[in-house]
Amino acid sequence: MLSPLDDFPVHQISEPMRFVATSDRNFYDRYYFNIHGTGEVHGTDDELFAVIGVGQYPNLSVADAFVSVLWGDDHRVVRSSKVLGADRMDASVGPIRVEVVKGLEQVRVIVEPNEWGIELDALYDGFSEAHLESRHFDRQFSRVTFDSTRFAQLGSWTGTLRLGDREVRLTPERWWGSRDRSWGVRPVGEPEPPGIRATDTAGGFFWIYAPVRFEDHAMITIVQERPTGERIMQDAHRVFPLGSGREADWLGRPEHQLRFAPGSRSVIGATLSYYGAHGERTAEVEVETLLAFPLLLGTGYGLEPDWKHGMYQGDLVVQGQEIPPADPTYSNWGLTEYAARFTCGDQVGYGMFECAVMGTHRQYGFEGWG
Repeated sequence: MLSPLDDFPVHQISEPMRFVATSDRNFYDRYYFNIHGTGEVHGTDDELFAVIGVGQYPNLSVADAFVSVLWGDDHRVVRSSKVLGADRMDASVGPIRVEVVKGLEQVRVIVEPNEWGIELDALYDGFSEAHLESRHFDRQFSRVTFDSTRFAQLGSWTGTLRLGDREVRLTPERWWGSRDRSWGVRPVGEPEPPGIRATDTAGGFFWIYAPVRFEDHAMITIVQERPTGERIMQDAHRVFPLGSGREADWLGRPEHQLRFAPGSRSVIGATLSYYGAHGERTAEVEVETLLAFPLLLGTGYGLEPDWKHGMYQGDLVVQGQEIPPADPTYSNWGLTEYAARFTCGDQVGYGMFECAVMGTHRQYGFEGWG
């Protein structure tokens, strides 16, 4: 039951590294990346948004990965799944793999040629220091549903991305992105019998995640709330460039005012305000959404019953999809990642505004799951 990782002095429990500290089936360990343009790209024919994920699920003995690219009206997904095996350092699943070049600074992401026409070979270089976010913890009917740790980093891309017969050269001044590494417990794999959870019909899911890069710093904001507005999780920090030696600045409590397209839950803009320990406003950011990316389509984040993160598919299965244009009603119930322009004082930055307002949420007057 040993693996190559056991040759390194990194053990945390009295077990081989192949085993994690909990037997919870929902333990996971995942990479996430996105690619989006800067101001030189938004509003042009070259505008695109791409997301890549690679995850391992040790207690399910599964690893899976996906790459999803939206470029104009062309939206394609390649996804793969395999039996995990012994080598946890092997972050490859079929044609998709991640290589850590320098921990917390540089990572290479590769999607090898495949019949669905997505190819990628690019280096992600960190712009900001990696930021350890607040712990994510929640329970439902006494059971722990979330207990995870995540770090985030803003950066840029160098390399090549192909979609069908089109190719874009990724250069660090034009193509930015964010990444995160998270691990711990969250719902994964095949659905479990709901039991008493079937009686929890009044819930909802409210989520904001906004990593943004400015000229000389980055900002990372997270808000998760219950329908009442009670906070499950929050984080708001200003993070400085790699090598600056500066500690992240805590911005205080983040507050939000979302603006929706008429008659929908599609976000067209937002104001994020931050308040310190004595109620003083520490910052205010205006958000303009530029390009909506429907994250749940084809990626395994929960929409399709036969392909979810951690679900056993076989020894090795690789699939591809051409995704039809997202149904306009998707934004009423689906988690959406928006490429966005952020303005803070006299600085303009670019990043991701990830948002879901699903189910009831009192602040915005939404009732039910419509």
